Amino acid sequence: MKMNSKLLKEALITRLERPEWAVRHDREKDTLRFEHKETKKGITISLPGVMAKWHTKKEKAIEEVAYYVEEALVAMHSETTAEKTKIFPVIRSTSFPTESSDGKCLITAEHTAETRIYYAVDSGTTYRLIDEELLQTLGYDEQQVKEMALFNIRSLSTEVKQDEVAGNVFYFVRANDGYDASRILDESLLHSFKEKAVGEMVVAVPHQDVLIIGDIRNETGYDVLAQITMKFFMEGRVPITSLSFVYESNELEPIFILGKKRIKE
Repeated sequence: MKMNSKLLKEALITRLERPEWAVRHDREKDTLRFEHKETKKGITISLPGVMAKWHTKKEKAIEEVAYYVEEALVAMHSETTAEKTKIFPVIRSTSFPTESSDGKCLITAEHTAETRIYYAVDSGTTYRLIDEELLQTLGYDEQQVKEMALFNIRSLSTEVKQDEVAGNVFYFVRANDGYDASRILDESLLHSFKEKAVGEMVVAVPHQDVLIIGDIRNETGYDVLAQITMKFFMEGRVPITSLSFVYESNELEPIFILGKKRIKE
């Protein structure tokens, strides 16, 4: 079959025909633009360029270009959908239910002996924990949700207040966005505090609206941390745990603090 620009255009349009995609031919530039009708994101290809490939690769040239366009459009739409769907990790106590009120299994991940990770869709004023049914509605699998949640928690701004008591330094992360405790999952954030710690780095999430990081430089520091953590735990709207965690080698190890001494759980 002898190929020309018109036949090539028709072949590509037929190969890439989808109800959600629009196609536009620029006669002057001899290009085809395929774009998603909803997002308006798309890709433009040069028909003379494809024609040059066709002379050596024949039908394989069309398949290669079609595959390239298809993959690019799907990826562009997925990125935009991810931007619209704000998914975040939510830290809760291990005693928190793993099923929704109507009996649907919630999507979770292990964290520590005291805490568990849940996942939520943020609507701006509130959020909803993701269960198996909502997961299907969103069109993601569990791994995608977990990766998106970690990416989004790292993208949040971090407001930190610092206090010093008896030679020990305490940092309080409180952005009041509902995900303060969840920032314990931001490895880069924890690592930045670890790098500047003089003593032992200890972390606490007494309730969902605070992350406490302690640079414990003497024995009194453990007692102070225990008192602060318990106070927040008792006052928190959504309490998580009154225990603290030693942060070492990218691991969180729960500890009990009794009378200025720490005991590993």
